[in-house]
Order: sequence, then C-alpha cells, then structure tokens
Amino acid sequence: MAYENINLTLKIWRQESENAVGNFEEFKVSVSPHDSILEMIDELNNNLEKDGKIPIAIESDCREGICGTCGLVINGHPHGPQKKTATCQVHMRIFNDGDTIYIEPFRAKAFKVIKDLIVDRSGFDKIQQAGGYVSFNTGSAPDANAILISKDIASLALDAAECIGCGACVAACKNSSAMLFVGAKVSQFSLLPQGQPERYERVTNMVAVMDEEGFGSCTNTYACEAECPKGISVSNIARMNRDFLKASMKM
Repeated sequence: MAYENINLTLKIWRQESENAVGNFEEFKVSVSPHDSILEMIDELNNNLEKDGKIPIAIESDCREGICGTCGLVINGHPHGPQKKTATCQVHMRIFNDGDTIYIEPFRAKAFKVIKDLIVDRSGFDKIQQAGGYVSFNTGSAPDANAILISKDIASLALDAAECIGCGACVAACKNSSAMLFVGAKVSQFSLLPQGQPERYERVTNMVAVMDEEGFGSCTNTYACEAECPKGISVSNIARMNRDFLKASMKM
C-alpha cells in the first residue's frame, strides 16, 4: 500500500564549532511517514551533498534505541514528544503535513556543542570510569542460584541498568543535572551483592567527577524521569543520596 509523503519545514541548529555562533537553518522536505527522523536527516544530507553544500553533522550508532548516541532535542523535548522513545525511534508519521519541526542538540554547560547537532558527552564516560565497575572475581559463569538475590531486588537493579547514558536527563533538567544518570549507574551495582566491595567508594568518586565536569544540582522537578527514553525512576537518585550520606559518615 502506497503512502503519500508529508511536507515539513525543518529548523535545524547549525554551529560550525564549539566557539562559533550558531543559528537555526530552514529546510523544506517531503518525506515518507515511515521514515525515522534520522533517515529523514540522512536524505536531507544526501541532497545537500549533491548540491555541493555542507551536510548536517549528526551522531548515531545502533539506531535501535539501545546506544543513546542519537540524542536530539525535537520541538523542545529531548528525544522528541513521545514517551520512552529514543530519537532514532521517532518516525515522521507522528507529525502532520505542513508542520514545522525544530531540531537542536542537547543543551547543557557540560555538553559542549562540537558541531551542529553533535555534543561532547565525554563527561558521562569519566563518571562511569570513576566507579562503574566491580572487583568481584566472576571467573567462569557461576550457577544461577550461587548467589541468592530476591526477584524484587534483581528487578530494581535491571531497571537501573537500562540507562543508556544518552544525556536526555541532563538536557531536560533546568540545572543540567546528571543525578538520574549517576543514580542509575550507582544503583545497578549497589543493589547487588557483587557491587558491595566498592559501594561507598563508588558513589563518592562518581559524584565527585559529576561535580568536576560541571553538571548542576538536582531540585526534584522530575523532568529527567519524564524525558528519559527508558523511564529510569528518580528513586535511583534517592538511593544514591542515601549511599552518599552513608559514605560521608564513614569517611
């Protein structure tokens, strides 16, 4: 069955480099409603290159909602208006013919714009390196029941581990806080027996790097949870705060 294309006006952020002055550039496109937003930008870039123009710089990898590298702000929402949906999973059928779509990079002091829609999210890598590991010697695959973990605790740990590190929580927060990201990364280990040896050292080190990288503080507006493509709960922030307080008392 054939589907008619929809005509859209795109206002896409263009910025040559970190220190350059950026602006929205307008494009008129006709796209299939079944195209993803990244496929639409791919087609636009192909046409720009044919015309001898500079394509729009954009970052992506898996395009399956797993890796988190594709994050864009679409009409004011990190990853777009759909709940629990990564940018690469946004399809043009959610828009109407004649709509204007604003597409820009994640905005945060700690996420400097590299070019156009690409930002530097290496701050997340540094936070992860500060404590996102365990010293538990796993060796060969253990028996499933070697370490007993309740279903409820295992579910909470797996829910926290769903965080893909995309940075939508930072982009959504008025303070550019990374507390939801750090809370998830702390929780996925602190809930499990394997994460106990570094439990308090982990939270102390990760929070310290978070502050060093220029992320803001949390004021509990819950915008981070609302815009997270994986629906990571703010309860992870509370768990991290409790661990951080305990760590401070132990020092």
